[in-house]
Amino acid sequence: MLKIGEFSKRSRVSVKTLRYYDEIGLLKPITVDKYSRYRYYSEDQLTVLNRIIVLKNLGLTLQEVAKLLINNMPDDRLVELLNIKRAEIGQRLHDYRLRLELVEEWVRQISKEDSMASRIVVKKLDKQTVAFIRRKLSSYEEVPAVFIEIYNYLSKQKARIVGPPLALFHDMEYKLKDVDVEAAVPITGPLHQTGSVKVREIPEVEKAACLVHKGPYETSMTAYRSLIGWLFTSGYQLAAANREIYIKGPHDTTDPRNYITELQFPIIGW
Repeated sequence: MLKIGEFSKRSRVSVKTLRYYDEIGLLKPITVDKYSRYRYYSEDQLTVLNRIIVLKNLGLTLQEVAKLLINNMPDDRLVELLNIKRAEIGQRLHDYRLRLELVEEWVRQISKEDSMASRIVVKKLDKQTVAFIRRKLSSYEEVPAVFIEIYNYLSKQKARIVGPPLALFHDMEYKLKDVDVEAAVPITGPLHQTGSVKVREIPEVEKAACLVHKGPYETSMTAYRSLIGWLFTSGYQLAAANREIYIKGPHDTTDPRNYITELQFPIIGW
C-alpha cells in the first residue's frame, strides 16, 4: 500500500486533489488508519486515477466521471470517447487554421491598402446580355445559392455562357439583411425564360471606377474602402448599382486566396 504522499508523487496529482476526490467519493483510499488517519492507496488505484484524469481532460464534469466509473466503463468505450474528442479537436484546429489564414490575408490587404488607389482604373463597360435572378435576400451569404440556380437552369437549356458571373447590388446603402441583389451570367443566343430566370440587357456604362481584388470575399472591404475614398476625393458619385465581377471564384479554385474579383462603380461627376 502507498501513503497518500507517495501515491501523489507517482500519480503527479496533488495531495489536496486526492483528498477532494476522497471527500466527494470519486476515489476513496483503500484504507484509512483509524489512529493516525493516514490514507493508504493501492497501486491498482493508479489506473483508476489515470482514467479519472483522462475523462476530466475530455471535458467531463467530476459527476459525469463518477457515473462512468460506477458503471465500470470498458476500455473500448473509453477509446470511443477519445476518438470523438480527437475528431472535435481536429475540427477546431481546422477552424483555427482557416481563421489564421483569414487574419493573415487581412494583414496583407491592410498593408497594401494605401497602394490600392493607384490601381483604380476608369473605363467604359460594354452592354451585355445576361440571364439573371433579382431577389431580396436575407444576407449576402445567400448569393452563391442564387448563382447555382442560374447555372443549373442554363445547363439544362444548353445555353452558351460568354463571360464570368457578376452581381449587381441595387441598394444605395450597405444593408445587413433584405439586400437587393441581382445575380447574372452573361450569355449569347435565345433562351427560354422561366418564372425565376430572366434575360435582359445590361446597358453600357460610359464611366466606371474599377479595382481588382485578389483574395477571399471577406477581405474585399479593404478594396471597397479604397474605391469609395477615391470617389469622394476625385469628385465623382455612384451613378448606378455597383457590381462585382467574379473573374476567378469557387468555380475555378478551392483556395479563396486565389479568388479574383473586380469591383465596378458606375460613376458620374458632381
